[in-house]
Amino acid sequence: MRELEKAKKALPKYFAILEGEDVPNFFLVRKVGVDFSPDAPLDDLWTKHGEGLDRLRENDLREGPKNLLDLKVAIAERILESCHLCEIKCGVNRKRDIGYCRVRESLVASDFLHLGEEPELVPSYTIFFSGCNFRCVFCQNWDISQFRVGVPYDPHIMARKIELAFAEGAKNVNFVGGEPTPNLPFILETLRHVRVPIPVIWNSNMYMSEAAMKLLDGIVDIYLGDFKWGNDECALKYSKAPRYWAVVTRNFLLAKGHFRAEFLIRHLVMPGHLECCTRPILEWVAENLGRDVRVNVMFQYRPEYKADEYPEINRLLWGEEMERAEMIVKELGLRNALVG
Repeated sequence: MRELEKAKKALPKYFAILEGEDVPNFFLVRKVGVDFSPDAPLDDLWTKHGEGLDRLRENDLREGPKNLLDLKVAIAERILESCHLCEIKCGVNRKRDIGYCRVRESLVASDFLHLGEEPELVPSYTIFFSGCNFRCVFCQNWDISQFRVGVPYDPHIMARKIELAFAEGAKNVNFVGGEPTPNLPFILETLRHVRVPIPVIWNSNMYMSEAAMKLLDGIVDIYLGDFKWGNDECALKYSKAPRYWAVVTRNFLLAKGHFRAEFLIRHLVMPGHLECCTRPILEWVAENLGRDVRVNVMFQYRPEYKADEYPEINRLLWGEEMERAEMIVKELGLRNALVG
């Protein structure tokens, strides 16, 4: 019960949706009428998008034949022609070819009611996409993140599956992978057709481009952000992610300003990385997102995939490392942290 009360303090809007006192953000985005042509120059579409977001924040919900979510879908589809949805910005025309993320069309590797997430999220209708813009050498989902596997769904069918999960008791729809970012156009198109008030969880490595962040503004109810690395050297060595710290901290700050967005931040404690990663990450979170933000400091690391090629992380956490992580959380005064 104590953890539930802490979660309610950190995620009041999410719980208001669950209790029927509020609606998910994408319901409101669909009420903002926007007049646009999908063939207009991309800069013009972005201008319309900014105007639509302003109206959303002003609660100007005049509906029209087209709405702000329709516009987001149109922009996302245009971005696919020279993809820059994530910070890798590979520039591949993903309507024809496979991007750096190994995604062309979205493939769903699995989807089910997940009971292993944070207590306030379960049961969570979790949609695992294949493909990822990271190359984590210890990835526990390497069989879907590093390969093209899964089923291509029509967005209308995916929307019906979300509605069925909601009827079966799902508290939220949880977009994950792999990584959801390369699948943003499919996700936005799916949400156009969802008719039930289900909160949207963006379960991500937070390595999106600024363009993708703009498209997510007004869509995400909870950013379930995976904050992996406390410096660029570790990020490049183990995840092949350049400029990691600048990109991810930028995106957390952008998300902080997004329309009614809330946070649940995960940090997986890595063997031997308490001082170079765990401490600076939690310090940054405390200073920039506040000491009441919901944080899950996890001890579930196990050496998978190619971890045996890196002896320093080819082991489980030691007991003293877990104790040290708990002490860091207490020292920083993170009042709403799950640890373990």
